Amino acid sequence: MDLKLIGKTALVTGSTAGIGLAIAKRLAAEGANVVIVGRSQAKLNEAAKLVTSATSSNVASGIRAVLADAATAEGAAVLHREVPTVDILVNNLGIYESKPFTEITDADWLKFFEVNVLSGARLARQYFPRMLERNWGRIIFIASESGLVVPPDMIHYGMTKTAQLAISRGLAVLTKGTGVTVNSVLPGPTRSEGIVDFLKSVASDPSLPPEEMEAEFFRNERSTSLLQRMIEPEEIADLVAYVASPLSAATNGAALRVEGGITPTIA
Repeated sequence: MDLKLIGKTALVTGSTAGIGLAIAKRLAAEGANVVIVGRSQAKLNEAAKLVTSATSSNVASGIRAVLADAATAEGAAVLHREVPTVDILVNNLGIYESKPFTEITDADWLKFFEVNVLSGARLARQYFPRMLERNWGRIIFIASESGLVVPPDMIHYGMTKTAQLAISRGLAVLTKGTGVTVNSVLPGPTRSEGIVDFLKSVASDPSLPPEEMEAEFFRNERSTSLLQRMIEPEEIADLVAYVASPLSAATNGAALRVEGGITPTIA
């Protein structure tokens, strides 16, 4: 299927590893000009190679790496200066951890809000007006199922994901009658660079083999999971590529769950 992304400019935050890298590679494979961003030049260089290698020989994708901390106002300003206009904004940057509620400090709350919520709001504020002027654009927040069913051991994280849904839906209302859409993608637990450390933090025995820790996690912590396994980043990237495509023009203001089906909020 041709997703008609050739020549579109896509900015993906948190794109040097995990879900963000998989999204960048998928968009590049469809012919989009992809901008990846990160805080480490070494990681950016490596990610740029991987994204470039994912491009199809049939399309001429442009891959650009920008050194910036997208979680800060300064980093957002750098991105806007380096890339003043984008067709597709994927707000993927985020952090997570398991922590008892009574141990979550004020600093923790502020840090999670700054990184997971405010980073995406800033970038949307920068790029959304120009999308409306051009009458085409896609803003996609990579939220989480935790925004709907908040894990008791990750309440600060769940709060940020619920906030992302509020921003996404509110912006979608502002697109009424235009060619711009704003949606959220809500993955369940996903395989990533730091997933083993996370599983150790909630495991009954941190010395268990990774596959046994994963099985225990779904048995004890995510018993309602339909998949009963980690989602692969590429599975999320496939959905994001469709939502970023002109083919998804009728999907706006939606919260699309990777594991649990599509929440019926499609306008």
